[in-house]
Amino acid sequence: MSKLLIRGGTCVLPEGCQTADILIDGKKIVKIAKNVEDKDAKVLDAKGLHVFPGLIDMHVHLREPGFEYKEDIASGSAAAVRGGFTQVCCMPNTQPVCDNAAVVGYIVARGKEADLCKIRPIGAITKGEQGEQLAEMGKMKAAGAVAVSDDGKPVSNARIMRLAMEYASDFGLICLSHCEDKELVDGGVVNEGYNSTLAGMKGIPRAAEEIMLAREIILAETLQKRVHICHVSTKGGVQLLREAKARGVQVTAETCPHYFTLTDDVVMSYDANTKVNPPIRETEDVAAIREGLRDGTLDCIVTDHAPHHKDEKNVEYNLAAFGISGIETSFSLSYTYLVKTGILTVGELAKRMSENPAKILGLEGGCLKEGGVADVMIADLGEEYVIDSREFVSKGKNTPFNGMKVFGKVKYTVVDGKIKFTAERE
Repeated sequence: MSKLLIRGGTCVLPEGCQTADILIDGKKIVKIAKNVEDKDAKVLDAKGLHVFPGLIDMHVHLREPGFEYKEDIASGSAAAVRGGFTQVCCMPNTQPVCDNAAVVGYIVARGKEADLCKIRPIGAITKGEQGEQLAEMGKMKAAGAVAVSDDGKPVSNARIMRLAMEYASDFGLICLSHCEDKELVDGGVVNEGYNSTLAGMKGIPRAAEEIMLAREIILAETLQKRVHICHVSTKGGVQLLREAKARGVQVTAETCPHYFTLTDDVVMSYDANTKVNPPIRETEDVAAIREGLRDGTLDCIVTDHAPHHKDEKNVEYNLAAFGISGIETSFSLSYTYLVKTGILTVGELAKRMSENPAKILGLEGGCLKEGGVADVMIADLGEEYVIDSREFVSKGKNTPFNGMKVFGKVKYTVVDGKIKFTAERE
């Protein structure tokens, strides 16, 4: 049966929320209206639930090829649909690095084998992520890459980054910039401030992020090219972006749930699950990130899903790997901390987690509309639950949110008209 009728849900549409039925035929939405009837369609009862466009995560680490002990494309895809994501864009810091058409093609093929969500590879900006020679962006684009980034490492050489922005633009790609001055970081592991001093751990100053962010803005403005800023974590970074957008600079930006839900008070536990790069900052930064999301300075909410093996986290803080396994908790955290607190509406949350990522990367989907792709997420916004990392289907159980109460439970994920996740079957 190729037809699916989603009946009676509160549909999060571009024009607002309204109760309606959604009829799907094959991979397309063919009708959104009240009291739709089709005797040939399988009926999915969505009464009392919210129907969102399928979420799009433009920043994940699926670890394959090379680090399958942390995560692989199959386990990452299963985690993605459990979190409500229908498309995920995976970063290139694999082994070998995703810096050529062969690796891009491999990732695309493995995604199709998993057959859960759509896997969109991001190619490296430079060969081997070494920051010295540009990778073959045109060939990667032809093989399926949707953007380029050296995420995990900054492109330290400004001339190389300039060339990358120009070269990527020629192929209709955008550079996603990991903003970090390695010299300023200098082995730091947490935010530089009161808590780093109290904990006796080396701090990472906000300037390490903001200096590189300012450089990318200046390059984009000078070249009149697009650039996208990854995982913004600081008050100063939000202000730089706000001012640049006011001048018409073609810059977009993202942040992650841990930057608008936690402060660096959490590092006082010495729990390495709180160790992430850039680090969790202070109260004023959290407030600025929330305001940046509210006023549109920050375009997207991503997960920066960074699964690790337990042995890489169950060590001294200084030795532990950076990263949080976040794809299964992102929607609930975002709804709980942004919508229930009145910072965003449900529609604005959908825009930050679906429509804007689709627009920035030129992907199909991003909103519910007749004739559009049948990528859908259905959630019970009233359901409260406790995050339990033991229930994660991701190989990575590394989260600082374990035991936290949140609202907004993903109930169904539909990809190209097929139900890929049902909560009741867990």
